[in-house]
Amino acid sequence: MAEVFDYTGQAWPYPVEYGQEIRDEADVLVIGGGLSGGFAAIHAAKRGAKVIVLEKGATVRSGAAGAGIDHWSFCFSNPCSKKTPEFFMTVADFVDPFGSAHNMYITTKESYEALCDLEEWGVKVRDTEDEFKGAPFRDDETKLLFAYDYDNRYAIRIWGENIKPCMYKEMKRLGIKIYDRTMATSLLTKDGRQGEEVLGATAINTRTGKFGVFRARATVLATAKPLRLWEWGSETTGANVAHDDPNCAGDGDVIAFRAGAQLMTMERSNLTAGALRYPAYGTGNSENTWYPASMVDATGKEIPWTNRDDEILRTVEERCHLSKNQEFMLGGGMPGFYPIATPHLTKHLAEGIMDGTYKQPFFADLTTLPWYERKAIFGLHIGNEGKTRVPVYEQLVKHGFDPEKDMLMANVTHPVIAGKGMCGWMGFAEGVTESVRRETSFFNYGGCVVDWKHMTTLQSLFAVGNNVGGAEGASTAAANGRYCGRNLAAYVKDRELLPVCEEQIEKEKQRVYAPLNNQKGYGWREVQIGICRVMQDYLGEYKGDDILKTGLWWMNSIRQNELAQVKVNNPRELMKWLETETRLTVGEIIMHNSYARKGNCPMINFKRADDPKLINDGIYGLHMEENKVVYDKIPFHFWNANGKTLEENYRENCGREDM
Repeated sequence: MAEVFDYTGQAWPYPVEYGQEIRDEADVLVIGGGLSGGFAAIHAAKRGAKVIVLEKGATVRSGAAGAGIDHWSFCFSNPCSKKTPEFFMTVADFVDPFGSAHNMYITTKESYEALCDLEEWGVKVRDTEDEFKGAPFRDDETKLLFAYDYDNRYAIRIWGENIKPCMYKEMKRLGIKIYDRTMATSLLTKDGRQGEEVLGATAINTRTGKFGVFRARATVLATAKPLRLWEWGSETTGANVAHDDPNCAGDGDVIAFRAGAQLMTMERSNLTAGALRYPAYGTGNSENTWYPASMVDATGKEIPWTNRDDEILRTVEERCHLSKNQEFMLGGGMPGFYPIATPHLTKHLAEGIMDGTYKQPFFADLTTLPWYERKAIFGLHIGNEGKTRVPVYEQLVKHGFDPEKDMLMANVTHPVIAGKGMCGWMGFAEGVTESVRRETSFFNYGGCVVDWKHMTTLQSLFAVGNNVGGAEGASTAAANGRYCGRNLAAYVKDRELLPVCEEQIEKEKQRVYAPLNNQKGYGWREVQIGICRVMQDYLGEYKGDDILKTGLWWMNSIRQNELAQVKVNNPRELMKWLETETRLTVGEIIMHNSYARKGNCPMINFKRADDPKLINDGIYGLHMEENKVVYDKIPFHFWNANGKTLEENYRENCGREDM
């Protein structure tokens, strides 16, 4: 074999093993070692299952939680919560019926228990050193710190920068076998047929190029949702091109779809800053991780905070309490749906900028906050959430930023955008163009349809985390992962380990290694950027049948031509070629799901240009039969087909020893 080089021209530092095989087997095969996959693996292993985890990156820091978490949501079973899971479900279903309510109910039942798991594994969850003693958001008995809604106390602040290292240590302690730098490429099915029982997966080592065949009694998808479909942008903003893990390409969705599993709501999208965003939470704002910071304009004039009824709030404390006659509020700092809207900056901010009342740039002013709010924002939130530890917190401290004395500038945006909210991970690019800058929805995006056991529509194939249609968030991933882990352990006890189809394996090998035959050709980046342009042009803000048909034609053209002519120089580039092909396939899936939806649906930000007045609010999905796309109409509350309540279904399917 010819010598292999990296992109700098240096010799490839790992052994190159194209065509060589590794084979392994387990009771449970988990594809994706992030938060949801890790919880599923741990709780299956605790109940005696032999578990293998395949992780495309390094499990110790992989996934959207790999860089840390500062808030843990939906803890309605924590001892201080004033609301029950049942109460919250009446809110969740009314606000967004496109979410998978059974996944959310499981979250409300087990989010706090998942947090206690993390605490047991080494994550700091409580204010054990009394740093925040005296703060109104602290419960002195439990030493838990609460966020957003200080009255109902269901969202918990945590020091979660080390979540993944702690989970990784627990996985190793339990003897879970981890294959890092290993990307799953396909699911193996009974007799190699689409729509049949899943028997395992194939994979490739992204450093050596070695091919893997993994058999299992049950397989779990935990690869999150696809990102960077419309905007690539890593050359300008690096890891901040996407809010979550930018390595998420949609691997799980694609291999499930090709195997015949049903997907849902893949057409849901929202605006994004894309390649023009700033480091996540790295600019001054007043929402989410920065809630409830004060904001001032360029002259030092404070921007008013108001409640949902547009009444001015005079104190910082009022920003974290319910409005008059309000029972519950969700999140922090965004106007939102009226019954659950949180306090926020005045809704008249945009017009105030235009008439000169407020002058940009704005600044987050922590100096005027009570000590406990200032310390919570800068040091607990900024420093533990997402990508803030190194590029934000450590850099600001290193260069002398003092939250007791200094202010941090907010994004300078179009007045309308500034008026909508200044959350640091959204700002700036939304004011440029709504059509081009899109991303898979941050809330309740599409994915696999699962039942109460978390099994997909294919036998022995399960899905957790953001691989599930209508699921989102860290606590959801963890709670549903631990729940699924119990079901997996019970499921595999009586399952036979079936033989895989060698012909199917050989075909997948040929597909995976195909670019190695190209002596010259395109680079994968050029093809990826071309795919993004097709997404921008044919999956923009407004859709139409002819637009979507043309987009599908373009995708197929790229697949048959440019993608087939990519030249790869090493195993990493082979992985990037596979990711490019995955994102192309995800684009096709979204176009098909969009084509199936013939009308507008404001709740999922879906707009039709060819019939703008038609409102079409159902859930749409799709699957493959004999390699052809089949469109599905999925009823709301599909999880409740048996007519039983959420609590009844949970009790029957949760696999808990204490119920």
